[in-house]
Amino acid sequence: MQNAGVVENAKAAQALADGKPRCPWCLGDNLYVRYHDTEWGVPVHDDRTHFEFLILEGFQAGLSWLTVLRKRERFREAFAGFDPAAVARFTEAKLTALLQDPGIIRNRAKVAASVGNAAAFCEIQEEYGCFDRYIWGFVDGRPVCNNPRTLDEVPATTGLSDRVSRDLKQRGFRFVGSTIIYAHLQATGIVNDHLVNCFRHRETREITSAT
Repeated sequence: MQNAGVVENAKAAQALADGKPRCPWCLGDNLYVRYHDTEWGVPVHDDRTHFEFLILEGFQAGLSWLTVLRKRERFREAFAGFDPAAVARFTEAKLTALLQDPGIIRNRAKVAASVGNAAAFCEIQEEYGCFDRYIWGFVDGRPVCNNPRTLDEVPATTGLSDRVSRDLKQRGFRFVGSTIIYAHLQATGIVNDHLVNCFRHRETREITSAT
């Protein structure tokens, strides 16, 4: 889960005005709620979306995911619609321009890593045909569906995220520690960590079974 925050775990899920119980980490901001309700935990099979999450999750390191979500649209513009081939071709002049863009997170190491990660991403696409086949291969194409009752039961890392992180690092990726990768697995539906009392827990399982 991306930045659960300080919500008490005893409140396994809470409801908004619509009466739907949700994972408590998303409450308090409409953008966060919309992300939780429409994206988080939905199986992703599009390479650009995988790349987008990998880049954004790398930039999120040390910050809140909500901060990244608020800058997401500008990130899309600045990073060529998250086309990995295009990002891999970014020049030093382009990196300098990005570091002057207040609409994104201006961290030199993360900006530089995004270009190297794009090149490594493209290499995986060449090897496997698509990044999606590579990443889903770690779970044999079947999402890991957990049944956490409270946020305390949702880990920050697992053996799965350790394996994926280690392999990505060996392939030249940066900012892909196990915590970041577990967030990616959750966000892209490879792992379903919606709390059992959350209305999206059942919905995302149904989406998975229908695909």
